[in-house]
Amino acid sequence: MDYIIVAHNYGDVQYGTLQSDTVPSLASRVKNMLMIRNPRCVAYDLLFGCPGWNEGMIQAYAFIKSGIAQRCLVVGAETLSRVVDHYDRDSMIYADGAGAVVVEATSTDQGILSFESATYAFEEAGYLNFGSSYAREMDTNTRYIKMKGRKIYEFALDKVPLAMQICLKKENIPIEAIKKILIHQANEKMDDAILTRFYALYDMAPPLNIMPMCIHKLGNSSVATIPTLYDFITHGKIDNHSLNTGDIILFASVGAGMNINAFAYRV
Repeated sequence: MDYIIVAHNYGDVQYGTLQSDTVPSLASRVKNMLMIRNPRCVAYDLLFGCPGWNEGMIQAYAFIKSGIAQRCLVVGAETLSRVVDHYDRDSMIYADGAGAVVVEATSTDQGILSFESATYAFEEAGYLNFGSSYAREMDTNTRYIKMKGRKIYEFALDKVPLAMQICLKKENIPIEAIKKILIHQANEKMDDAILTRFYALYDMAPPLNIMPMCIHKLGNSSVATIPTLYDFITHGKIDNHSLNTGDIILFASVGAGMNINAFAYRV
């Protein structure tokens, strides 16, 4: 293993506490638990909001494409249940989860075909942040995950479809070639709207059965939503959704930063 990339946002939050522990890094802890002795296996954390796992995949691809790596472990893990304000209805759908993949060099035409990534950090930077509980009796110095839901919704509908389109344009991938679209599982209504906006860029309506969802089962586990969704599909755990060798799928995400990204991948 040449790189271990662990995407998260809040570090190791021990059960029963709200304090984040990031020393040593979570990637170093993963390497330690895997008992990897090779010091040239570089382990680092990636904080990129909910699109963190996607960005880890993009970085792994860049390492392999440049020839400096042959194999990378990309992990997305989060325990949002430990940083939510129980008096905030916007927190009800947050969840815990983790997903990991090993990305390897290949001589086939499989793997990442193109990607797009961006950070909007002017007025958008504070759309997701840490803030006090809505309960007046709670300690105001204790912070919880907070979001400006309407702002995020509008931002996602405006920026994510364009990022998806740019991603395809970079390799002249026709939209008709896309077999599945895996979007960060933050809000099913928002994902449906992103999908509609994306196909509207091509003057088309979304095809039936192209966007699998697992939020109703697993909730919003931030960086873990897309790898766990992918795992569900590959193991036949989502009705009427499957993947075949050679299929091109499009991954996309949006989250704190505000960050967005997308990558096209051939199975």
